[in-house]
Amino acid sequence: MSATTESRPVITRFAPSPTGFLHIGGARTALFNWLFARHHGGKFLLRIEDTDQARSTQAAIDAILDGMKWLGLDWHGHEYYQSQFAARHAEVAQELLARGQAYRCYMTQEELADQRAKAQAERRPFKVNSVWRDCSADAPTPDAPFVIRLKAPREGETVIEDRVQGRVAVQNSEIDDFILLRSDGTPTYMLAVVVDDHDMGVTHVIRGDDHLNNAFRQLGIIRAMGWPEPIYAHVPLIHGQDGAKMSKRHGATGVESYRDELGMLPEALSNYLLRLGWGHGDEEIISREDAIKWFDLDHVGRSPSRFDLKKLENLNGHYIREAANGRLAGLAAPRLAEALGREVSDDELALLAEAMEGLKPRAKNLNELADGAAFLFKTVPLDVDERAAALLEGQAPDLLALVHAALAALPDWTAEATERAVRGVSEAAGVKLGQVAQPLRAALTGRATSPGIFDVLVLLGRDESLARIADKMTNKEQ
Repeated sequence: MSATTESRPVITRFAPSPTGFLHIGGARTALFNWLFARHHGGKFLLRIEDTDQARSTQAAIDAILDGMKWLGLDWHGHEYYQSQFAARHAEVAQELLARGQAYRCYMTQEELADQRAKAQAERRPFKVNSVWRDCSADAPTPDAPFVIRLKAPREGETVIEDRVQGRVAVQNSEIDDFILLRSDGTPTYMLAVVVDDHDMGVTHVIRGDDHLNNAFRQLGIIRAMGWPEPIYAHVPLIHGQDGAKMSKRHGATGVESYRDELGMLPEALSNYLLRLGWGHGDEEIISREDAIKWFDLDHVGRSPSRFDLKKLENLNGHYIREAANGRLAGLAAPRLAEALGREVSDDELALLAEAMEGLKPRAKNLNELADGAAFLFKTVPLDVDERAAALLEGQAPDLLALVHAALAALPDWTAEATERAVRGVSEAAGVKLGQVAQPLRAALTGRATSPGIFDVLVLLGRDESLARIADKMTNKEQ
């Protein structure tokens, strides 16, 4: 661990490749970096590693930026784009060359293929053994193509005191002379990431443990340049319920899918990702303020975490119950509009917000909120689902006729007044309240479950409520 790095102000970074959406694992990495920087009063930087021009897309960049903003992970200053620094990367490669820490390698593809085939035949790991490493000879021809390779140390070992993994060591004999600059002059990822981290002043590299092997190679560049070494923290990957690395076969893997398709709230997903590999005692519900106050690297686990959608849904249900009704109405409205096949008016949005208090306790996501509210905006004759249809059989139509008469006679349309009227019907008919309330719910909502039935009556209003009841009762002329 570098003392000079420890003494500098904390700077972390998130450096995604824009070849796809913001992956759920990447989102957690960004969150950990953001929290660590905030906890220490430092800076959190965002760098888009877009050097793979063939696979990088603007749509992916937009998805990453959008996902970061949705999760509330703001970054210091503007975002950086790695492709802008290609000249600087090449400059460092040339400096390593001048220092004798790198060399021009003129090995052909055929020579490399022969070495690879020999290693396979001898059942040993392939490692480039270039005759050009310590060769002072001139190039084969003046225009012969070459790459620049790092002259990796061959003796001893490289040790990383990782803040998550602990002490990890690799024999230097296992580290190859990897390429810094390709034959076309473009930098490799291994060079670019080290130069960018140094130039951006990154003090702590917090990333997935699939990059741990890269760290040993990257340290070779850092030490050859005499730069301060960052503090590494390699976080175990997220696995699916089956223990395998998270992938599309486990369901949604991109942040936008959890937002757009599954209807999750950003604070719920952030809370869940925080607890996925990090803990603070038995705390499960952790606010952003407490997360900043408590987050450290010492309590990041060394074992992979398993993503459990059920747990996320339960957590999301908690945050839905805590959320402001107006905010939830605004988030549910587009989903409701899609189901209705039309826009939701301002008056309907206000009604939706009013209904939220009764809808929230039953919903685990925004889709369920919109689905649960759909009955408010439908018209007679109301479609009923299978369970509701069953509640409208038998003596239900006769009871609904009695309810209709009792409600129609009310001078005031309040939850309390409608409840007294419905209870009066059940007592007069000699049946339990549920035998009246259940068919009433089915008639009003088309569902067997809904917010409190007396709240539903108020939300729908007198005219709409009576029209829906009349449509399902025996004597429709009442």
